[in-house]
Amino acid sequence: MVPHLTTALTGPLLDLELRFLNAMPTIEHWFRAQWLEHAVPFYASVDLRNSGFKLAPVDTNLFPGGFNNLNPDFLPLCVQAMQSAVEKICPEARGVLLIPENHTRNMFYLQNVAQLVTIIKQAGMRVRVGSLLPEITEATPIQLPNGATLTLEPLVRRGRRLGLADFDPCVVLLNNDLSAGVPDILQNLEQEVYPPLSAGWHMRRKSQHFAAYDRVAGEFAKLLGIDPWLINPYFAVCNQVNFHERVGEACLAAQVDGVLQKMRAKYAEYGVKHDPFVIVKPDAGTYGMGVMTVKDASEITGLNRKQRNKMAVVKEGLEVSDVLVQEGVYTFEHINDAVAEPVVYMVDHYVVGGFYRVHTTRGVDENLNAPGMSFEPLAFESCCTLPNPDCAPDDTPNRFYAYGVVARLALLAASLEIEAAENP
Repeated sequence: MVPHLTTALTGPLLDLELRFLNAMPTIEHWFRAQWLEHAVPFYASVDLRNSGFKLAPVDTNLFPGGFNNLNPDFLPLCVQAMQSAVEKICPEARGVLLIPENHTRNMFYLQNVAQLVTIIKQAGMRVRVGSLLPEITEATPIQLPNGATLTLEPLVRRGRRLGLADFDPCVVLLNNDLSAGVPDILQNLEQEVYPPLSAGWHMRRKSQHFAAYDRVAGEFAKLLGIDPWLINPYFAVCNQVNFHERVGEACLAAQVDGVLQKMRAKYAEYGVKHDPFVIVKPDAGTYGMGVMTVKDASEITGLNRKQRNKMAVVKEGLEVSDVLVQEGVYTFEHINDAVAEPVVYMVDHYVVGGFYRVHTTRGVDENLNAPGMSFEPLAFESCCTLPNPDCAPDDTPNRFYAYGVVARLALLAASLEIEAAENP
């Protein structure tokens, strides 16, 4: 069973969920029309925040790394969605080459890779795992804590085709977010690569994603007759920031102040008594690095050296220069007295499950994607895309229908974002 939420989620969000439920045929028809016009990303995960008065995405990952955290009961749903995704791009299902991150010691991540292999195999495809690591020169089995074995193999490039010594796949599936750039071995392949190389963090920017989400949320809100702010966080961006040298602090402080002012107006409109806050984070990158909560612009100019060092560098040791200032969305969901936020996983355009990211030492206004987090699988009773009309709006299946809707809006925004990057 899904853990019960400890907060009584009442007020505008209850009204929002009721609107979603009442408009379900309209919503699903609208999504079907969108997927006829736009190519759906291969897979994605979306971090949501549920404050009781607002339900919004705060991050969208196009190289999701937590398939091992999904509820095992929903493996058949993952398999069905994977069949749909692969059949679109490789109808003959000759084989899938999966390329993971270069984490050989992160067992949690490798269990995610192993789970992806299982899903693809059960979808009827041949799948092998090719590593970008130069030290992988032969098939290398890795024993995982859950008893499974994952075999990494060296990549082999022949002309414009990528495979293994005895494996010529029809599609290359990346589970590597390309933070450090695109290796030469992945350039100019004749095979289809999913997600496309342009979706990697060497090019992608969160501000571009949320600009696309702003368009999607606006159209969707008009369809339902709601205020788009209820599902859409304000944001701003600063470029050419250097935390070490205190360059760009004035820009950052001004943008923080601007977002906070817009939030105060909305909080007053909706009678929200909490203090508004923003999240300052890199415009590119993942793993929750370089993230801070800010409630006043003066905090930006008052950063000490330790705080500046923390904000200056992200994954792969890359320096931060572009910074996103995003409206902070409180999370009033708790599991066993720990703050929690839902993460929804999708393959193709299907919601296939999710989990709560839980943190015992973080507050309701802080980033939970940090060391010390744990995961509670969501059961998604009856699947979160299929609500039970006999339930109340805040009953478990219906709450997750709302999560699935907002997550799919973020997925659609990612589709528009990829289109823009592929066709500049």
